[in-house]
Amino acid sequence: MEDSSAKASLVSAITKPEHYRTILLDICKSIGFLSAATLLGLAFDKLGFTNANIIMVYILGALLTSIATSHQIYSLVSSVAGVFVFNYLFTEPRYTLMAHETGYPVTFLVMFITAYITGSFSIRYKRQARQSARNARLTRILFDTSQLLSKANDKDEIIETTVEQIVKLLNRTLVLFEYEEDTSPKPLLFQSDQNHIRSFNRNVEMPAVEWVYKNKETIVQAQDRFPGLNYSYYTIHMNERIYGVIGIYTEAAPLDASEHEILLSILGECALALENERNAREKEAAAILAENEQLRANLLRTISHDLRTPLTTISGNASNLLSNGSCFDEETRQQIYLDIYNDSMWLYDLVENLLYSTRIEEGRMVLHTSAELLSDIIEDAVNHFVRKTKDHRIIIDNKDELLLIRADAKLLEQVIINIIDNAIKYTPQGTEIHITTEKADDMAKIRIADNGSGIPDAEKDKIFDKFYHGANKIADNRRSIGLGLYLCKAIVEAHGGTIHVIDNKPTGSVFRFTVPLEEAIQYE
Repeated sequence: MEDSSAKASLVSAITKPEHYRTILLDICKSIGFLSAATLLGLAFDKLGFTNANIIMVYILGALLTSIATSHQIYSLVSSVAGVFVFNYLFTEPRYTLMAHETGYPVTFLVMFITAYITGSFSIRYKRQARQSARNARLTRILFDTSQLLSKANDKDEIIETTVEQIVKLLNRTLVLFEYEEDTSPKPLLFQSDQNHIRSFNRNVEMPAVEWVYKNKETIVQAQDRFPGLNYSYYTIHMNERIYGVIGIYTEAAPLDASEHEILLSILGECALALENERNAREKEAAAILAENEQLRANLLRTISHDLRTPLTTISGNASNLLSNGSCFDEETRQQIYLDIYNDSMWLYDLVENLLYSTRIEEGRMVLHTSAELLSDIIEDAVNHFVRKTKDHRIIIDNKDELLLIRADAKLLEQVIINIIDNAIKYTPQGTEIHITTEKADDMAKIRIADNGSGIPDAEKDKIFDKFYHGANKIADNRRSIGLGLYLCKAIVEAHGGTIHVIDNKPTGSVFRFTVPLEEAIQYE
């Protein structure tokens, strides 16, 4: 295979214009070294050196020719020419190709053999040096491929890296067929020579590609099986899974053994990287699915628990009113009505938060912003707690009376409701909730503070996460599903503001968030 490859490469090279320049340059070098040896020999002859010294000069010239030229033929011709020039210039009778001394034919023969052997050794060492350099280059490409594939982030990057490395290795036109589930492969050409694109004849090449894919085997120059085939085909596979088929343009010259082995190694690295990437995607998808299932199960379990408590209270109180309503005094009936109302409002808030959460998850939360008075939004939110806050006092302090903001009033009201409701849940009876508003540059800043037990530092970064439950015990022992503050953050950030929590002094927590002011209004 190596001999045929070398011959094909030589034939291909001779047809290239740059090869003629190389031949001409080698001829000039050979003539130059022979001329230099002759001039040095003439100088030695004038100085009285013996013919043995002059012979060594010609041998040196043949050796230098073999080192400087690209083929052994130049050193061989240089050796023969050196023998004739030495005979013509330095043997008696001079300036003829005859020699009177009987020993000179042996001298000429030894001179030729010596020059030939030294030239042969030089050519061999050059060939070995070129092969070593080539092997080092191929090994480097394989090493670089392994490094680059280990850094690739997805399938496309793995394929792109593999193709680039193969082109760097072979400098040939490639055709790639990626096999995806439920799709037919389409050829992707990566060319190094525009003329080779026309060599891809689908009628000839595609049967070979399908045969390679079906049999998971390699086709190299299979002219007997597929006449007119211009490409050799290799599979990119791992175990029983085939990721693709790659074709190498080999019509002009087949791959040599080393190129073939390195190519198989690169394709193996590519298949391993694709397998790892596939496994990682499957594991990630499985983890996400398991997490979603767990979240769904937790949500259903939490909602079921949270719905059962107020529904039991509502149904029980309603049953008492139906059965014994006439027996209750007015104060007892009013208390039962209030309990039913509070529980129904709690259910309403729960449903609202669930609806908002669903819209956020599906990307359907659309802001309908308009110019709104911040004080009006806060007043509407506080009115939501009129019947709930008999044991809590809500204090409003608007430092800037007319703060006109650009916001979705309904959503921003829900933010304030969720934060106040959170404060009521986690603070004991008799505590105060302070709401402060003021202008800060081009934003309105809202501050909602309570004087309860506060939030531990370890939980401050988690309380805005979805379904997160704090460690603090809720005052009425009713669990929260962990959506309120998550929605607050989503809504505030959708408005272009920020929200965070800090400690209140001496005790309690402060939720601070911002929303943009209406740009058309200027404040003095």
